[in-house]
Amino acid sequence: MAKRATFVTKLGVIAATVGSSVGLGNIWRFPYETGQNGGAAFLLVYILCVLFLGLPVMLAEFVVGRSAKANVNRSFLKLAPGTHWNIIGYMGVFAPVFIMGFYSVIAGWTLDYVYQAATFGMSQKSPEYFATAFTEFTASP
Repeated sequence: MAKRATFVTKLGVIAATVGSSVGLGNIWRFPYETGQNGGAAFLLVYILCVLFLGLPVMLAEFVVGRSAKANVNRSFLKLAPGTHWNIIGYMGVFAPVFIMGFYSVIAGWTLDYVYQAATFGMSQKSPEYFATAFTEFTASP
């Protein structure tokens, strides 16, 4: 049996876990949400939720992976044979398919903006024009 690849440092594990759980939408919307929902009070509630909800789930994922020494699907089959817990493993496999739908839309917008910038389509237009165009674009999928 071939040796499985592992993370070299603990920082690599933490960075991969945080990077996959935070997501691009959270990074984009965080300053807006903070400003709209009370600034420091929102930040305090957010940090508490991360500590008391996110951290235990992340640690549970570590424990399941370490104890089973298998991928996400086989971990649940090894740890709870004969139960339906392996559905959780399949959810982890299929969730990125749905997430890719979101990122493909963002990539399309980005490519359009790059094209507009490269062909000087943005040079003589006002910020209000772009706000209106984006609102109309997102209103009619």
